[in-house]
Amino acid sequence: MQELPHQYRVAARADPGSDVELSTDGVEPLTSAPPVQFGGPGDHWSPEDLLVAALADCFILTFRAIATFKQLEWHSLACEANGTLDRRDRKTQFTAFTISAELEIPAGGDTGEAERLLHKAEESCLVTNSLVAGVTLEVRVRQRQA
Repeated sequence: MQELPHQYRVAARADPGSDVELSTDGVEPLTSAPPVQFGGPGDHWSPEDLLVAALADCFILTFRAIATFKQLEWHSLACEANGTLDRRDRKTQFTAFTISAELEIPAGGDTGEAERLLHKAEESCLVTNSLVAGVTLEVRVRQRQA
């Protein structure tokens, strides 16, 4: 890992009637538009979707790093992240996030340790730690049938 602090740069560009084009070095551009809830078309990623996606993505990548360090064997991790957008103090903002995670480990694996590492990933995730709103983690660990 490089020394901190790290800098991340994303460029955004749009015309009055166009989608927003997001770009960063070395990655294919991505287009976004407002979500349906704000009058958007509903067929593009929105900033709201991208924020919640960043939470889910960071959670899985953080778990992967922790599991590797702790030498936990696992087969797959799927999660769904949900964000609640509401008004607080006359500001529209995300007020809560929930991550529902399902981890598959080998038969006979330590489900207690697996669950502990899932919680450690939520606590260590840089996106989670960067949010003002609280994050709730819901986990389910399931053993693969032999």
